[in-house]
Amino acid sequence: MHTLYIVPTPIGNLEDITLRALRVLRQVRLIAAEDTRHSRILLDHYQISTPLLSYHEHNKLARLEQLREALAQGDVALISDAGTPTISDPGYELVRAALAFGAKVVPLPGANAAITALAASGLPTDSFLFVGFPPRRPAKVRAFFAQYAALRATLICYESPNR
Repeated sequence: MHTLYIVPTPIGNLEDITLRALRVLRQVRLIAAEDTRHSRILLDHYQISTPLLSYHEHNKLARLEQLREALAQGDVALISDAGTPTISDPGYELVRAALAFGAKVVPLPGANAAITALAASGLPTDSFLFVGFPPRRPAKVRAFFAQYAALRATLICYESPNR
């Protein structure tokens, strides 16, 4: 079994990618991408021609066997549309499966929206909790945040204008 690389991708600015990430994306046998159309923009920008396989919320479990076969033949990279894969993105099931298959899992450092926002927030950074995306319904949002009301740490969550 080979290696599954967890490769962060830029959040908005294509220059926010590491040299190591570019090398890995060029060298792997296959890239599992959340949205291949979106990922193609990044790969074309850096003239990377590695084959892409869609891996997203709606097909992630169906793709596991195909990705296991790919890992048996060579290294695979997992990327999301922006930021670090598996952080409020599809991927943790693939990581779990890769470990069960006996593959090595190597996370690369790079872009992460939560940490970047925290660093620029002016809020305390010595203790924080990341809680992903809050619920969409107003009544559930109140209950969601109420459970953290007594927390003596900075609370970080994601939100998107597209949900």
